[in-house]
Amino acid sequence: MTDATAADVTIAAGASRGLWGEAARRFLNHRLATFGLIMLAIIVLACVLAPLIAHYGPNDIDLRGRNQPPGGMHWLGTDGTGRDIFARILYGGRISLTVGFVAVAISAAIGIFIGCVAGYFGGKVDLLLMGLVDMVLTFPRLVIIIAFVAVVGPSIFNTMVVIGLLSWPSIARLTRGEILALRNQEFILAARSLGTSPSIIILEHILPNVLSPILVAITLDVATVILLEASLSFLGLGAQAPAASWGNMLRDARTLSILESQPWMWIPPGAMIAMAVLSINFVGDGLRDALDPQHIMGGK
Repeated sequence: MTDATAADVTIAAGASRGLWGEAARRFLNHRLATFGLIMLAIIVLACVLAPLIAHYGPNDIDLRGRNQPPGGMHWLGTDGTGRDIFARILYGGRISLTVGFVAVAISAAIGIFIGCVAGYFGGKVDLLLMGLVDMVLTFPRLVIIIAFVAVVGPSIFNTMVVIGLLSWPSIARLTRGEILALRNQEFILAARSLGTSPSIIILEHILPNVLSPILVAITLDVATVILLEASLSFLGLGAQAPAASWGNMLRDARTLSILESQPWMWIPPGAMIAMAVLSINFVGDGLRDALDPQHIMGGK
């Protein structure tokens, strides 16, 4: 009996690895997803290599070269203090992308942990944790974020933390639902009969099998957080001067004269936000299709 249950667990693990291989193949065959992944990789790589790519620092001021249109040494022109727009785009991307990835990492860690505990143990534990989830979901997230940042002071660290602490309930509910559907499967019961601890069962047998919808949700959340950070920075509650982010670059270009006569100050940061968000959404759509169990099992 012990050998049979151990074999069940081993077979389930092998099947999971096979499904992930098929999912990777399907993802690479998804043209928009592949395009999005390539574009996102280019954006991230350009931001990481900003000191090597940009000819100027993001805060280098040249008052004699103010408000220059694109051309010459300034590929995307300069702003009202002579700072190079191209350099600020690259360095600003570091902040915008970091906020997106770090805030979602915080929310995913909290949400997956709470969802796993609630879904696996059930009963009063589930009732208590889901009550907490429902309570947090009633908070108006944007209003709470604005109030928190206004009280503790605007900074990138505060923005990442508060977004992460308020964005986990949806992931928690998704994780709980997936675990509830899986926890009574035969290979999970087999692992329990072997005396495997709950933490090992969750980490090694449950999570790998429910990770696909969670991964899709996390990917799409990154795009949402990038937009949220841009909104906060536009309101003056995100990255603070002289640091650049795509959101506060749009804030600096909000006057009517700039919008009409100096489009190089607002089109590049707006375009970068759009490209980053679209790329991440394309990747998320590709993951959703690639990790669809029906498509994988059907070999489509």
